[in-house]
Amino acid sequence: MSFAREIDLGTPAPPLGIAADVTLTIDGQDVTVPAGTPVMRAAATLGTTIPRLCATDVLGAFGSCRLCLVQIDGRAGTPASCTTPVATGMKVTTQTPQLKKLRKGVMELYISDHPLDCLTCPANGDCELQDMAGAVGLRDVRYGYNGENHLALAKDESNPYFTFDTSKCIACSRCVRACDEVQGTFALTIAGRGFDSRVSASQAEPFFGSECVSCGACVAACPTATLTEKKVIEVGTPDRSVITTCAYCGVGCTFRAEMRGEELVRMVPHKQGKANHGHSCVKGRFAWGYANHRERILNPMIRSSIDEPWQEVTWDEAIAHTASEFKRIQAKYGMRSVGGITSSRCTNEETFLVQKLIRAAFGNNNVDTCARVCHSPTGYGLKTTFGTSAGTQDFDSVEATDVVVIIGANPTDGHPVFASRLKQRLRKGAKLIVIDPRRTDIVRSAHIAAEHHLALRPGTNVALLTSMAHVIVTEALANEAFIRDRCDWSEYADWAEFVADPRHSPEATEPMTGVPAAEVRAAARLYATGGNGAIYYGLGVTEHSQGSTTVMAIANLAMVTGNIGRDGVGVNPLRGQNNVQGACDMGSFPHELSGYRHVSDDGARAMFLELWGVELDAEPGLRIPNMLDAAVDGTFKGLYIQGEDILQSDPDTRHVSAGLAAMECVVVQDLFLNETANYAHVFLPGSTFLEKNGTFTNAERRIQRVRKVMQPRNGFEDWEITQKLSQALGFPMNYAHPSEIMDEVAAVTPTFAGVSYELLDKLGSVQWPCNVAAPEGTPVMHLDGFVRGRGKFVRTEYVATEERTGPRFPLLLTTGRILSQYNVGAQTRRTENSRWHQEDMLEIHPHDAEQRGIAAGDWVKVASRAGDTTLRADLTDRVAPGVVYTTFHHPTTQANVVTTDNSDWATNCPEYKVTAVQVGRSNGPTDWQVGYEERSRLSKRIGPKPVAVPAE
Repeated sequence: MSFAREIDLGTPAPPLGIAADVTLTIDGQDVTVPAGTPVMRAAATLGTTIPRLCATDVLGAFGSCRLCLVQIDGRAGTPASCTTPVATGMKVTTQTPQLKKLRKGVMELYISDHPLDCLTCPANGDCELQDMAGAVGLRDVRYGYNGENHLALAKDESNPYFTFDTSKCIACSRCVRACDEVQGTFALTIAGRGFDSRVSASQAEPFFGSECVSCGACVAACPTATLTEKKVIEVGTPDRSVITTCAYCGVGCTFRAEMRGEELVRMVPHKQGKANHGHSCVKGRFAWGYANHRERILNPMIRSSIDEPWQEVTWDEAIAHTASEFKRIQAKYGMRSVGGITSSRCTNEETFLVQKLIRAAFGNNNVDTCARVCHSPTGYGLKTTFGTSAGTQDFDSVEATDVVVIIGANPTDGHPVFASRLKQRLRKGAKLIVIDPRRTDIVRSAHIAAEHHLALRPGTNVALLTSMAHVIVTEALANEAFIRDRCDWSEYADWAEFVADPRHSPEATEPMTGVPAAEVRAAARLYATGGNGAIYYGLGVTEHSQGSTTVMAIANLAMVTGNIGRDGVGVNPLRGQNNVQGACDMGSFPHELSGYRHVSDDGARAMFLELWGVELDAEPGLRIPNMLDAAVDGTFKGLYIQGEDILQSDPDTRHVSAGLAAMECVVVQDLFLNETANYAHVFLPGSTFLEKNGTFTNAERRIQRVRKVMQPRNGFEDWEITQKLSQALGFPMNYAHPSEIMDEVAAVTPTFAGVSYELLDKLGSVQWPCNVAAPEGTPVMHLDGFVRGRGKFVRTEYVATEERTGPRFPLLLTTGRILSQYNVGAQTRRTENSRWHQEDMLEIHPHDAEQRGIAAGDWVKVASRAGDTTLRADLTDRVAPGVVYTTFHHPTTQANVVTTDNSDWATNCPEYKVTAVQVGRSNGPTDWQVGYEERSRLSKRIGPKPVAVPAE
């Protein structure tokens, strides 16, 4: 599509349904708009643009620039059209000699204190001040340019992504309001008064060191070149744009990728994006430079041994060699001796093809995904209780919420765009309950505070949630009408008897959870009686030995209070990576086909047989830990890994490395030589989200288009590479475009039956299930009944994790993410985001640090039963005594060296969140960390191209 600014109607739309529509006349034309609509927006619907500078439809009306004046019959003066609501019969005139004179006078004042460097300004042709000067007919300035001004003020270039040129600021407050109203950080203000008024970050700090989180809302809102992306200054203004979807977290923000030729200039959040509504975070907005990073691998490589240097080969040679190796291994060790891992970063179509390759070309079900090591308990728990393996709401539902429960999630860091929406709702009066061992930013930040922070001991989620259920049942707070109408009453009665047992009371569980009983009771009462109650949860729920049990305990709470099946309520998993939901939907688990149908389901397998022409194995395959176990045992020898770094992301690093080292052919398809590639024999360079077509499915089940912005630098989109490998293995795949793959997904997956690229292009996005019953998707699930029929209450017996503290390991380590980095950091570490987070730190309470003689910044050794690592200490009361915390974004830390192989009883989801450790002072990094850079350098050696590579 050609480049054009998004249409801006000047002011937001009024709330729906507050009153009937009204009809008025603007410049002689009748227009009917909803009551409460400002005159400016009503005029814009007619195609009439009233001059403005402080107004934009993503912010509330402000009325400060005095450009948007109009005349209204019967009213004195010239009111601002942005703050004047319409009225029935109103007659508005937008252009008169008096209005022209007033507007021109205002513009003269602005321009008299503004640099006249339009030809060299990076916003030339993309500047609203320039546009408005033309709109009001300004040709000269009566006041001259020699009076007192702000032209000599210095630029702030501290932020790595944008500049702040105070000399070009017109003090319209749009950036300040965007920080307040859209992002909710309140990092900007207008300091001073009168002529001294100027935008200030925090307490007159440089942007980089201030509270600014670099979401870009201020940059997008700025009408001049005051706040400008450095890339725009470097490259120039864009000349075309493509709508696509972000490839970071599970929020699934829609962006306009604005291009100049084949070069990406900026990513601008799309106002029509149904998940983000024109907002973004620092990652999606700015951290896309990894696509052109010097370390990106663009040519296929092979080696016969992991001790040898890599050798670059052609694509044909690499594919032939890979197929030959897999054929050799299966001939020698059997059909089940190879398998694959799909990626939660790749598209639905690419993921679907990988599992199809494994099931149809390899002839087994040895397929798994990183989605299992983060959210597989969500699938198991919600399918058991509700009948479907996904969250119940859309993100917009939070606007109708009265009580929000956040458990095991840190949305301000992990899902910041959703967190901004949530904070807006909290500031409007919704109440917040946070269940987390750590005091995250959502517990208390600008103008919000949780009613209750239940700082439980890691590993005791089930005990705490069951004690909340105890309060609801024993205090007669259950919604009996909902339960009788929507759930199995006999199962409820059995569950109610279970939770009512005195051993589940808050008083009885307090010694286990560490949460005062009075706080638990108060939180339970608030959730049960406070109106619409919504629960949002993350990896702090699922990554436990009782992850599936915790998900079912959450579902129990929603059902017992009737908080399911309408706006403002529900059970909402916050997915970590961009396509975790989609990877699960596409059949990436060894026991499930697409749409969560078990491989033993004869009817489901028959659908695939008819379409693929091969009989699928009815026996579940191996999960990743089982593959590694089998590799160590000598029975699993080949692995195809698309877009995952299991050596850094999976638990018990030593076990992962032992399994990989025992294999004869490890194939890594990725952007960079990651940690897993140290053990690879074939490297197939992957493509970024900017270089491919396809779809992602976000945390709210929203399927959205990913559109190719530029040609793949490696030569192929990821789905094309998988297709080539399948053809080389003898199984035909002949797709011409990912839309054809989605058509196949729709043909064999009931919840996707109505999905097509044509529909997605028409509607922008849809939420599954999308089928005959719901041709435009399903924003809120379980409206009239549960997918499984009746909701199922499940007893949730608390079973303490096997990972216990003791004299040797007295502390509990838990892990999480930070705003500026993403997952294992492969992408964000190769951007300027690393300036905010250059290393993983260990958060430790001052009391625990004092006992160990640890000062802030000291090197400390973290040792567990599985291994040890070192990192620097950060003393903070964010964590309670007895608990320590770190992130896992940097390979030099290798946090998973210390995590154990404990896992969820139902899904094998690793127990990342509970590891017993000891912490002590250290002289510095361990020996393996000291040698990491050298080992990494050696593993990435690229030797001369071989003379020939045999195809067989």
